[in-house]
Amino acid sequence: MPVPQDMPVQAPAAVDDNAAIAGRVLQQINTLRGNLGQPALTPSTQLDAAALAHSRDMSAQNWAWHWGSDGSSPLDRVRRQGFNGTLVGENISESYENEIETLTAWMGTRDTRDVIMDPSATLLGFSWYKEPSGKLWWTLLTGSQ
Repeated sequence: MPVPQDMPVQAPAAVDDNAAIAGRVLQQINTLRGNLGQPALTPSTQLDAAALAHSRDMSAQNWAWHWGSDGSSPLDRVRRQGFNGTLVGENISESYENEIETLTAWMGTRDTRDVIMDPSATLLGFSWYKEPSGKLWWTLLTGSQ
């Protein structure tokens, strides 16, 4: 179907377009949560910072897991960023897939889906690190105040 002349055509964002990627993930998650009557999540800069730090650290370790190279837990990392709320959970991934494919994979597994869909969650932290090879390290955190 042709696009009307007065409608802007939006090009897909490159994987390096942080704001667009985070916005798409937030929108998709809130749509999924809304379908089940769950409250929408709002972005948290503190959780975003903890997610970015862990994505970079997983790359440095070359290992997708929940422990930092310094032995830190997800709770340790969010506290370092000044987050004093309740940490609901953390999802991680190592892939060459884009953010929507990664979110789809998380939604396909009960444990990671539960982190995203937990009704007590009100805040979202999301970030990634892209290696020169193109490998992506994704971290998603949910929490509440």
